Amino acid sequence: MASEFELIARHFTPAAPGPDAGVPLGVGDDCALLAPRPGLQLAVSVDTSVAGVHFPADAPADAIGHRALAVSLSDLAAMGAESRWCLMSVTLEDDNDSWMAGFASGFHALCQASGTALVGGDMTRGQLAIGVTVMGEVAPGQAMTRSGARAGDVLAVTGALGGGAGGLALWQRGERDLTHPLLGRYLKPTPRLAAGLALRDLATAAIDISDGLLADLEHVLTASGVGARLEPEALPLARGLRESLGEKAAWRAALCGGDDYELLLSLPGEALGEAQRRLTLEGLALTPIGTVCSGSGVSGVDLDGARGWQHFGGGEP
Repeated sequence: MASEFELIARHFTPAAPGPDAGVPLGVGDDCALLAPRPGLQLAVSVDTSVAGVHFPADAPADAIGHRALAVSLSDLAAMGAESRWCLMSVTLEDDNDSWMAGFASGFHALCQASGTALVGGDMTRGQLAIGVTVMGEVAPGQAMTRSGARAGDVLAVTGALGGGAGGLALWQRGERDLTHPLLGRYLKPTPRLAAGLALRDLATAAIDISDGLLADLEHVLTASGVGARLEPEALPLARGLRESLGEKAAWRAALCGGDDYELLLSLPGEALGEAQRRLTLEGLALTPIGTVCSGSGVSGVDLDGARGWQHFGGGEP
């Protein structure tokens, strides 16, 4: 069996980063040394993905690698931060080299696509789990947060909703064709980094949709001290969702299903057109789905109290 140091050297020691990467010292020492650009703040987030909880253990290895990084990058997108660096800890049941090669391929491909340098991590043996810490940069005062929504703002979402939950449902039914759009949305989500950068001077609040639209909207409303009215008929449903789940289940997936990793934003009504124009240039839709109002809670929907995924409180899968 290969040692963890051999596995790290073989699969997780990238080529030396370029001079603009801000990495005086990367993988291979007790710590990485990073050089943030002058005048910028660090945005840092960590996510843990556990086999059988966050992803199927028998999913393709490259998809697991992609997904582990994507869900963390989505948090940087929600803050309007530019991704720079990441750390990864991985717990493995054995040293299956072909699996590791696939996992590393998916992880490194998204690193390259998102401009993120892998600068260190850890490896141990046990139940399959991956922890990824991402670090990005944002100018002071430009970060989008959950606490700025104001009564009268428009609520809008990027892309389409329900694809994550729809893909999970198909996987659980035995679907394995990864070209299916819903399986792609579930196993290889796209962190909306470009959208976050494009809208950070327009949005008053933002969050990424990881636990379901309703659950994540409530985080924004609580932090901002406001309420909201949704227009469910306006929700943009993921391609193939109705056909795969049926009408009622499709709407429930869009409202309560997790793993979409789209952005939910509030912004002044007069900024909506400009926001949509900017995202059109990125090839992405921005759809208004409701309004922020005074008070508290969410009106306009009735799903018998369902509010999305909670690890320790039940909820939607």
